Amino acid sequence: MSTKNFQVAVFANGCFWCTEAVFSMLNGVISVKPGYTGGTSANPTYDQVSSGTTGHAEAIQIEYDPNIISYDDLLAVFFNTHDPTTLNRQGNDVGTQYRSAIFYGNEAENGKANTLIKELNDSKAYDKPVVTEVKPLQKFYEAEDYHHNYYKNNESQPYCQLVIAPKLEKLQKRFARLVK
Repeated sequence: MSTKNFQVAVFANGCFWCTEAVFSMLNGVISVKPGYTGGTSANPTYDQVSSGTTGHAEAIQIEYDPNIISYDDLLAVFFNTHDPTTLNRQGNDVGTQYRSAIFYGNEAENGKANTLIKELNDSKAYDKPVVTEVKPLQKFYEAEDYHHNYYKNNESQPYCQLVIAPKLEKLQKRFARLVK
């Protein structure tokens, strides 16, 4: 299969262990890589990002086939699998590294993200306003190897059972048409 038609999306919506597991389940998603973006430190480590001092967010880089899944579908999954109204927090994970953000690669993605946020706010889809940042992607730093496929490799861990598994169940119910 040729990769020349594949596209990339970069989202931050809490712990990248969760988001990698969610987006890996979607038809048309070729790969999901956990990493860091949105900050100022070059080549950050997990410990540095976790300290909250780098400006980076835990994020995922999704390589996908737009002939199978659209950027609009990815945005819908993004907004429905985390709380985009909570600033710098997702559940018990607190800090700027857990912020909700879309890092766009082109103006079409920027426009789609901002239009959807406006629609969500105008329709009062949530009890509070969406606080998701929309910023241009500068540099994505891939996370250390032990973060890759975390859920798949650690399904029996309490965090995976209590936090990630319910997200995956919700995804399967709400987006059955998109799930592998």
